[in-house]
Amino acid sequence: MQDLLSISDLTKAGIQKILNLADQLKFDQKNGIPHRVLEGKVLAMLFRKSSTRTRVSFETGMYQLGGHAMFLSAADIQMGRGEPVRDTARVLSRYADGIMIRTFAQSEVTELAEYADIPVINGLTDYAHPCQVLSDLMTVRERMTALEGLTLCFIGDGNNMANSLIAGGALCGMKVRVATPEGYEPDAGVCARAGAALTLTHDPREAARGADVVYTDVWASMGQEDETAERVKAFQGFQVNAELMRLASPRAMVLHCLPAHREEEITAEVFEAHAADIFEQAENRLHAQKAVMCLLMGGETPPR
Repeated sequence: MQDLLSISDLTKAGIQKILNLADQLKFDQKNGIPHRVLEGKVLAMLFRKSSTRTRVSFETGMYQLGGHAMFLSAADIQMGRGEPVRDTARVLSRYADGIMIRTFAQSEVTELAEYADIPVINGLTDYAHPCQVLSDLMTVRERMTALEGLTLCFIGDGNNMANSLIAGGALCGMKVRVATPEGYEPDAGVCARAGAALTLTHDPREAARGADVVYTDVWASMGQEDETAERVKAFQGFQVNAELMRLASPRAMVLHCLPAHREEEITAEVFEAHAADIFEQAENRLHAQKAVMCLLMGGETPPR
């Protein structure tokens, strides 16, 4: 693995390697065992989209690993004023040891990786959110012990989260069900690659029935604010609520990548009932991303 541009870049064994290392790093951090394997290294963080969890988790992770994270918004660098992505990639390759980018177009991440001589990590695009899904899989595995054979349902927009959960779930041997309103389906290529592991439906009840994991996300993502009213109307009936949860497995966990709009995609009642898992999921962004950075930027894994 030279870059992490999407979950589809990984194999099942690759995901397991990241999750195993993330588990180790989490355990060691909580037991006061430091791992400064990125001592003196710099991560350039490019943000065209703002974030709470992405920025804080990457900055904290680099600090804990002994390195430094440099926050660069579109207003801070020339790429935001017309410099070609390829030129930014070649310049940053001479200053930093890795690049994390959070942006709109997947093509921008792909071009950055093509021209950079250092690892590139996709912190989010409109197409994919691989770091989030690694933390999701880590959280499910912590609770359920294993991923193979579990049923994961996603209810809402066929967005970057749906795309990445389909890819990650299928690779890990999960059955994935996705329920969206008509016209809001996930990427066709992602669905085709998932094959028989994926069930697409426009009925949230069908998706949730017997599910071990119920996942949702906001109906209007960043950059879609002008579609909010239209989307609220289209997504009526796609709320994760107590009625829907009664159809899921009795042991079902609820996940949300945050921020959550209570009483839209999820009720406050269900959110708070599953808050322990949701905020463990948020914490695991830190540990999963530290594992990715160790593997990509460190060239080694911390010793046991």
